[in-house]
Amino acid sequence: MKMTELQMRLIKENLKVLTSKDCFYKEKFKDIDVEAIQTQEDFEKLPFTWKGDLREAYPLGLQAVLDEEIVRIHSSSGTTGTPVIIPYTQKDVDDWAKMFARCYEMAGITALDRIHITPGYGLWTAGIGFQLGAERLGAMTIPMGPGNTDKQLRMMQDMKSTVLCATSSYALLLAEEIAKRGLTDKIYLKKGVIGSERWGDKMRKRIAAELGVQLYDIYGLTEVYGPGIAMSCDYECGMHYWDDYVYFEIVDPKTGKNVPDGEIGELVITTLRKQGAPLIRYRTHDLTRFVLGDCPCGSRFPRIDTLIGRTDDMVKVKGVNIFPSQIEEMLKDVPEASSEYQFMLDHLNGKDVCTLFVEINTGVEKRQAEKAVQQAFKEKIGITVLVKPVSIGELPRSEKKSTRIFDNRY
Repeated sequence: MKMTELQMRLIKENLKVLTSKDCFYKEKFKDIDVEAIQTQEDFEKLPFTWKGDLREAYPLGLQAVLDEEIVRIHSSSGTTGTPVIIPYTQKDVDDWAKMFARCYEMAGITALDRIHITPGYGLWTAGIGFQLGAERLGAMTIPMGPGNTDKQLRMMQDMKSTVLCATSSYALLLAEEIAKRGLTDKIYLKKGVIGSERWGDKMRKRIAAELGVQLYDIYGLTEVYGPGIAMSCDYECGMHYWDDYVYFEIVDPKTGKNVPDGEIGELVITTLRKQGAPLIRYRTHDLTRFVLGDCPCGSRFPRIDTLIGRTDDMVKVKGVNIFPSQIEEMLKDVPEASSEYQFMLDHLNGKDVCTLFVEINTGVEKRQAEKAVQQAFKEKIGITVLVKPVSIGELPRSEKKSTRIFDNRY
């Protein structure tokens, strides 16, 4: 994607500032003449920033302004290793709120809506990001956070929530509970804003049908503000990203070279206006592609595709690379199967053994479903797996992100 004049100007200004004071990038770029970076091609020669760099900078090594300018910190949601701490100035918080309000507006959400927020608050950016955007928009929020499904449903009814903000896993759990308790006619939801994890088309259709809402994908990551830097529109043909605040590249995960527009690769993000902890060419590990051409919605903002997966989600079995997105795509075309699955990998008696637990639709014979899923897996992904059909609701539901693949081999 061609860099705009505004993006080039902001990047050059950033590089000049970041290499003129004691901060993370002064050290990282100490052997680079940033004044010589005048074109997009020059910029693409700069080294990447990695998650490991951010961990090594713990706790506040990424901070690029004085302490008195920092108003808060957030931390990434990862549960392993040294945490990543991201400091924010007041302008960073305000810019994030503006971007998030754009996301709501992209979905046709207005100040008259009542926004029910289920992602967690605290160090994680999710809940507070949804809150910031709603306040900027002027809409009422119901700041629930995760868990306590009984109270969630009570407040959803009593407050007449019209917008649900959730992970796909928790949206599915709530949809199933609403149906199970016969509350469908007592719920006022019209739209759902879903983020934090990749989800398949079959799961999307289930949630939309059971809640009777239109669903929108929202994208973001703590290292780059948080959720709210990209959002799908009514036409569901990719996510518009705010290119006046972030610059996106798509690179080959192995070579690091930019791929031709429209090809799948790893998303790399550069912040254009962030003050507290700017990032230059940050490797997200998220796999996507640029969606080319104009969007039917008329927005001028460019698009990336909904996430295909993560480079670190992939497992290799019998020489075949497998991503969660491939399993979801396979299940989409198996009428006997529902959306929920777990893929288990074990190493037994010197061999890799793959077991796919999959929920099947009501009224379907287990043996019939087993054969259909096994055949589809072999045809579309290329290996034979043991298929264990289970009833809808038997696999665990999560209030946060769901784990789909369990590799127990190592």
